Amino acid sequence: MQPGKRNLITDVPGLRVGNAQDDNVKSGCTVLVGDAPFVAGVHVMGGAPGTRETDLLQPDRLVQAVDALVLSGGSALGLDAASGVANALRAAGRGFDVGGQRVPIVPGAILFDLLNGGDKDWAQNPYADLGAAALQAAGDTFDLGSAGAGTGATTADLKGGLGSVSALVGGATVGALVAVNALGSAVADGGPEFWAAPFEQGDEFGAKGIGRPSPGMPPVKGAEPQNTTIAIVATDATLTQAQATRLAIAAHDGMARALVPSHTPFDGDLVFAAATGVNDVQVDDSLMLRLCHAAATCLARAIARGVYTATAMQGDVVPTWQDRFGR
Repeated sequence: MQPGKRNLITDVPGLRVGNAQDDNVKSGCTVLVGDAPFVAGVHVMGGAPGTRETDLLQPDRLVQAVDALVLSGGSALGLDAASGVANALRAAGRGFDVGGQRVPIVPGAILFDLLNGGDKDWAQNPYADLGAAALQAAGDTFDLGSAGAGTGATTADLKGGLGSVSALVGGATVGALVAVNALGSAVADGGPEFWAAPFEQGDEFGAKGIGRPSPGMPPVKGAEPQNTTIAIVATDATLTQAQATRLAIAAHDGMARALVPSHTPFDGDLVFAAATGVNDVQVDDSLMLRLCHAAATCLARAIARGVYTATAMQGDVVPTWQDRFGR
């Protein structure tokens, strides 16, 4: 499975991504928006999730398409980012039509980054404005690492970050976008090798080879709900909402391959899936199998890439991969 031309989730036609962050607060958000509404699903594996409008993504619900998906820092306070996106989309005339009233459908998920060394003593919740700014910035290319929802993200031993990759499979395109903020670690036995190394394409996260695990429990941040890795996998294939849900479920395998431990009681690990349907490739059982495998592989790669591209900021509580191993 070769990457697309950008090696970003925006290799999936019909999708754009925008970031916004406040470096003083050390937090931000990332918005994935479709040129048109797209089918979406979701699956939660972590024990401490924070979400907005995920119930409507079940296959038996009335609304079968969404306008955007939002990943944000800020814990529950960061759910306001989706409100900022929804308000901006409504102003642009987008949303589910209910008797002439437009109601944008904007599911979102948050991670906990309130103890990362940033100034959280704000007078007004900043996340609605950050959401609107991220939507305004949406395009085909975007920053990785310490940007958007990955601005203040951390793992057990290194800074986390925003990662994205893509893959071409069976005439379709698959991509992943992730904000890595895990209780566990992305590197094997202290690094520099990434758990996701077997799936790396080229040198997208350093080409350091495969590390060996050490016996016993790997390093973790601590038994507190300060974590959560939130992600989106996407394809241009035409999927039903049930198939999109299956794609999200399969993608969690990639999270477990790239973060050890993952899906803990103290993480809110969640994966959205998006399907633009602009590709008329026939999705039979064989292709669905390959799409699910590609989603898992892409998510593992994106997690490592997010950690690999993180950059240092004043007041960081953990080092970056680059500072520890890149020089």
